[in-house]
Amino acid sequence: MREQENQYVLEMKNITKIFPGVLALDKVNLKVRAGTVHVLVGENGAGKSTLMKILSGEHQIDGGEIYFKGTKLDHQNTKSALNLGIAMIHQELSPILDMTIAENIFLDREPTYNFASLDIFVNFKKLYQQTQELLDRLGLKYDPYMKMRELSVAGMQLIEISKAISRGASLIIMDEPTSAITDTEVTMLFNQIRDLKQNGVAIIYITHKMDEIFQIADDITIIRDGQYVDSNHAGYYDENKLISLMVGRTISNIFPKDPAEIGETVLEVKNLTRDGLFKDINFRVRRGEILGLAGLVGAGRTEVARAIFGLDPIDSGEILLEGSPIKVRKPMDVIEKGVAMLSEDRKSDGLVLCRSVLENISMTNLNKFAPGLFIDLEQEAETAKNMIKMLKIKVHSLYAAANTLSGGNQQKVILAKWLLGDLKVLILDEPTRGIDVGSKSEIHKLMCKYAQEGLAIIMISSELPEILGMSDRVIVMQEGRITGELNRAEASQEKIMILATGGKIG
Repeated sequence: MREQENQYVLEMKNITKIFPGVLALDKVNLKVRAGTVHVLVGENGAGKSTLMKILSGEHQIDGGEIYFKGTKLDHQNTKSALNLGIAMIHQELSPILDMTIAENIFLDREPTYNFASLDIFVNFKKLYQQTQELLDRLGLKYDPYMKMRELSVAGMQLIEISKAISRGASLIIMDEPTSAITDTEVTMLFNQIRDLKQNGVAIIYITHKMDEIFQIADDITIIRDGQYVDSNHAGYYDENKLISLMVGRTISNIFPKDPAEIGETVLEVKNLTRDGLFKDINFRVRRGEILGLAGLVGAGRTEVARAIFGLDPIDSGEILLEGSPIKVRKPMDVIEKGVAMLSEDRKSDGLVLCRSVLENISMTNLNKFAPGLFIDLEQEAETAKNMIKMLKIKVHSLYAAANTLSGGNQQKVILAKWLLGDLKVLILDEPTRGIDVGSKSEIHKLMCKYAQEGLAIIMISSELPEILGMSDRVIVMQEGRITGELNRAEASQEKIMILATGGKIG
């Protein structure tokens, strides 16, 4: 096994990729050993996904060489990559939800009956038998007849891994596989990764989570702004050194909580209830305050935020803005009054992916650019440029489609859209999920800046360090109810977890 681990299953040399108007990758190198986890890190927009899409055949290189198991690859495409044993599990999973596990795993390569030399009928008995054998071999307790929609996100990822193994993959690329799953599911995934390593499979693992990197990595490669920076065994790095290499500077404080003058109540909810999801929710948020909403997955935090913003109906209760009750039937009812929300699902709720960055930034504020019948295109573009500069959004053109941006830069575009308005309350649901440490720090600084200017902020986060680092007060929820409230001075991870699991403090 030791001899195998010292062999490079993959060598990418001087990889260069040019998109119209931008040099995406500039002579990047990557070497991966068989039977190891190689973590690829860098800020959003550094080029990690582009490099992996080249390896998996989705993009063609403009310069450089790729060697897989000692053989040079030419004119790679996704099918040839899969045939060679290179599989990629994307951050945005795309299973066919109404098909079974077995049908998803063997899609487009189902076992068939052979009639008159024509393979036209699927042998379903063999299909489900092969799937059961595969699941048993991997130790996965799933019924091959289950529909994909019955699985958790982690379950879907494990099925994607099973699919890759069924193809005989010897190198699997995992792009942010734990961005939307629970700690228990992360443990399941890591156990599966360790089993793959024991069988000689190489894993290229992309993540922004520092604790994950040092749990799972054997080797680490850092890229920045499309260029190779460094590569070494994981033990060579500590968190500070890794962050410094990723962002090209030292981030001494990822949670730069600056004091803000906290004023009168801006938003208050009284006895807010939606049957089956949350009940009797009462809290207020004041001008200049960052109010953290903490709790475990399923606590009801996002559901409360969606109800306040008018995305979902309530059964009873009251929402008051600056002391006056408001009727909320749809988002526009609160947007017009100065309430905005950055959703945890940026692709579905936050962006029009096929439209340009310019249009996404300006679309909720067109009245600012159209005093008459026509939009002032020059003012619209200038304003968008200023927001891009202020939020450090990496984009080669105002007119680039939003779906061409990295996840972190998409998040910044949504933030830019709302910050252009005359806001009183900003609801942030997982504002830094899937975002690199440099961008996190920038978003946290912006939160502080706008709080100091009097904005009331409600922040939902599953990262306790973020809750503790950024909140003036913390409200904890469990199973749709508020179980406690902590001020900044008394809040701790231990106390939050006690309240989040239904316990009592003192």
